[in-house]
Amino acid sequence: MSQHDPNRGRRDGPPDLDELFRQLNQKLARLLGAKPPQGGNTPEPAPGLALKGSLLAAGGVALALWLVSGFYVVDAREQGVVLRLGSFNRLSDSGLHWHFPAPFERAEIVNLTEVRSVEIGYRGSAQNRVPEESLMLTEDQNIIDVQLSVQYDVKDARAFLFNNLAQDADAKDIVKQAGETAIREVVGKSLVDFVLNEGRAQIAVDTQKGMQDILDRYGLGVRIAKVNINDVQPPAPVQAAFEDAIKAGQDKDRLKNEGLAYANDVIPKAKGMASRLIAEAEGYRERMVSTAEGDSARFRQLLPEYNKAPAVTRNRLYFEMMQQVIGNTSKIVIDSKSGSGKLLYLPLNQLLEAGKAGATQPGTASAKVAPPELPAEAAPSEGRSGRDSTRGRELGGR
Repeated sequence: MSQHDPNRGRRDGPPDLDELFRQLNQKLARLLGAKPPQGGNTPEPAPGLALKGSLLAAGGVALALWLVSGFYVVDAREQGVVLRLGSFNRLSDSGLHWHFPAPFERAEIVNLTEVRSVEIGYRGSAQNRVPEESLMLTEDQNIIDVQLSVQYDVKDARAFLFNNLAQDADAKDIVKQAGETAIREVVGKSLVDFVLNEGRAQIAVDTQKGMQDILDRYGLGVRIAKVNINDVQPPAPVQAAFEDAIKAGQDKDRLKNEGLAYANDVIPKAKGMASRLIAEAEGYRERMVSTAEGDSARFRQLLPEYNKAPAVTRNRLYFEMMQQVIGNTSKIVIDSKSGSGKLLYLPLNQLLEAGKAGATQPGTASAKVAPPELPAEAAPSEGRSGRDSTRGRELGGR
């Protein structure tokens, strides 16, 4: 079709593919040094030249695509590691970067903020136990079942890529082995009661520290974020016995507390009573010693008088003792020999009550019983002195 065709711009259909192909061949022929066309006809390029042009075009496109493949983007949470011929070359931060395309250089993208987790002793839920990982021995030779989960992230992208020899890219296998080693070491240094009851938080902290030390020695470039002790139980075959032992321990503590409460209640009372009894005993001792000393002093004062008049002194002592004894009793003594034989009515109850009331009032003299009069024949004489002395001794002995 001629370029001066008036209907050329009015065609609404698709372009003619044959014409486009002829124009492309003309351009390629000029590039390859072909002669211009004669008589308006398009020269036919040589088959070798056409193939060579196609290969160059394809090569140019492939080269452009190869160079474009060297661009890569690193996110803000990631870090890029560029490898040149398999060895470390440089690190790249967030943004758009370019490296020599493969096989010369290769970029590895590592997510630094992603929190990875690994389970030890179970898979998915607590019911799916893995005894080979969860059963471990305590310091006091008891077997317990421990389940834990470990959360970690990457702190060194270069070390994480080059020192991770595990099959998985997240190094879960190495972290799990380090976790098993650390938890078994910590549990092996603890008692079973400490592990089952109050020691879970401390065990988690010690396990995290132990895992971090192991992974740092490996140079893995991993940071342990947290260790969670999910479950600590005795093995299933002996769990009932452990529950009984725990209940017995709780009963022991309860009884101990009750005993301490009872002791705190009884001991102060007993100490107070003991102090009171000691004080009373001290007072009684002082009173008895004072009484004995007074009686001794009185006896020493009475002895010279007795030596001067034994009979008179004996009678006076006898009367005083009888007055003291009879005055403390409820009996009324009447001298029947001196009476006229008449029966007197005496209100004994009223007299006794009056006597008690008078004895309780201060300054009231106690009732005294008049000593019986001695008959005339009972006058002291030389012939009866021996009998009187004997009678006095008998009365004194009574």
